[in-house]
Amino acid sequence: MGTQRKGAIVGYAEWPTVRRYDGPRRFMLEQWMDLAAEALADAGLALEDVDGLVCGTLREANMFVPATVVEYLGQPVKFAEFVDLGGATGTGMLWRAAAAIELGLCDVVLCALPGLPIPSNPDPRDRPPPEARWLGSTSNAWGSPQAEFEVPFGNVAQNAGYAMIAAHYEARFGSCERARAQITTQQRASAALNPLAAFYEKPVTIDEVLASPMIAEPLRLLEIVMPCAGGAAVVLASPEKAKRSPHRPVQITGYGESLTIKTPTFAEDLAVTPVAAAAATAFARAGTTPAAMDLLALYDCYTITVLLTLEDAGFCPKGTGAAFLAERDLAFDGDFPVNTHGGQLGVGQPGLAGGLLQPIEAARQLMGRAGPRQVRDVNRALVTGTGGVMSEQVALILEGA
Repeated sequence: MGTQRKGAIVGYAEWPTVRRYDGPRRFMLEQWMDLAAEALADAGLALEDVDGLVCGTLREANMFVPATVVEYLGQPVKFAEFVDLGGATGTGMLWRAAAAIELGLCDVVLCALPGLPIPSNPDPRDRPPPEARWLGSTSNAWGSPQAEFEVPFGNVAQNAGYAMIAAHYEARFGSCERARAQITTQQRASAALNPLAAFYEKPVTIDEVLASPMIAEPLRLLEIVMPCAGGAAVVLASPEKAKRSPHRPVQITGYGESLTIKTPTFAEDLAVTPVAAAAATAFARAGTTPAAMDLLALYDCYTITVLLTLEDAGFCPKGTGAAFLAERDLAFDGDFPVNTHGGQLGVGQPGLAGGLLQPIEAARQLMGRAGPRQVRDVNRALVTGTGGVMSEQVALILEGA
């Protein structure tokens, strides 16, 4: 991978994000099919062309997920994969699909992630929430390290973990409050130009971010993603199949993946994240460097995530992220374009589908399809995905063919 460059993004589907979904309840399988159909139409391909798929969580099946999707689609495949990387699931799906194509296992791969809370099955029975989600935990099972060492002490859910990381960073390197507010403000400015975003035409100022309620010190409300409804899908194809697409193919020329922990309780250094290893591997495989990037599409569940990613991916030394941001404009027409669709801080987070929004925006820009927020002369982008609490990281290098 990173030499032959055979697997390319040729089409995608992205549903508008909405804060409150008031439509009919629909099975996740139904959404999978609809997203697949839209992405294939965008790619100029048909369902009969598909011979590979990559899936994430499916509410209708907790085992044999790829087989369940294949059965529903009515389309046999030669390659199937299930990815469980939290917010890094989307980016993790894409490099696996590209690698499968490069290995000759298949020619056209579908990757789809319906987004919560739409996948609320029309089951009339009133059921209690799964034990694993008690208090916002992810594993309340007997013998789970989280159940033993975190749940009893209240160190659960995402807000607590990311706040702990942000507090540690500030204690070690000084305040980055204004820099984090700048990230929200400049990404919301991009979201204001994106009709698919939940915060379309709703920019905010730095002062408004700093005046928003404190949720988990030092993180404020407008520094945290808003859960919303949506969904996304991506189609990757071999060079021969890509010729049928009306769009410029976008190749995955490098990738890296790194998992070190599940929760920050067990992190060796809260200020250093697995994206450092993932990005270094991706750059090496693509034969490029951070300085060569025309665009960044960084996972942004919290503002501190973006700041740490910039440092660990090699754009500035550790502890200098705030100063680095103060000298740059992250807008699509700025000197350092980051999350030109608004990021999840501006678009919203439609469950796991949020992890596909960054690579879709990068592909959209590389294809020249971003409309009023199109970046000039963009040919190469870094995309990242973050799962858990800065614990699962994927980095991709995307290049226009």
